[in-house]
Amino acid sequence: MELTARALLFDMDGTLVDSDAVVLRVWSRWAAAHGVDMAEVLKIVHGRQAYATMAELLPERPMAVNHAEAAELLARETADVEGVTPVPGAPALLAAVARLPHALVTSADVALAGARMHAAGLRMPPTMITAESVSASKPDPEGFLKGAAELGADPADCVVFEDSGAGIEAGRAAGMRVVGVGPRAGAHAPTALVDTLERVRAEALPDGGVRLVIAD
Repeated sequence: MELTARALLFDMDGTLVDSDAVVLRVWSRWAAAHGVDMAEVLKIVHGRQAYATMAELLPERPMAVNHAEAAELLARETADVEGVTPVPGAPALLAAVARLPHALVTSADVALAGARMHAAGLRMPPTMITAESVSASKPDPEGFLKGAAELGADPADCVVFEDSGAGIEAGRAAGMRVVGVGPRAGAHAPTALVDTLERVRAEALPDGGVRLVIAD
């Protein structure tokens, strides 16, 4: 498959960075402390901001408590980078798009994004949309729409790279095509699906856009 775009928007966790080990460690502690089944956490945690995950799991709890606990959890996640590695193919793909319009659109805050990208040895895109940039978590499309606006691209001319259901839903709601990455993505009907980013090649077009060649 080939896709052309004016801009590329990359999720971080599960898409560029494998941080599943940290997510499991930190959220297991939270789930145990609140009597929540970790299997239920894992169904929804990927792609969302922490407060949004907490709100869905504990719907009767005041949102202020969710925000306070989310800040504590983010601090623990930022300090814990053991086992954080790049998704195969991520370094090469980021190198290939270095001079092309692209952005990071993540539910992490700036500190967590910096810690994980650094731990994985990945270059940080110059344009970043983080938790501080938006008023709503994925699956709300706000982050991807802001990323497109920052890059001066129409949403229909953007391609999103995402691994999670919440992220894929957000990309589609923004009117964008979505390349699903990894095992979580397949159940959510992305435009294209790859097991790793090693199957994606990016080429610059004469008009400043990008052609993506996606191997079967």
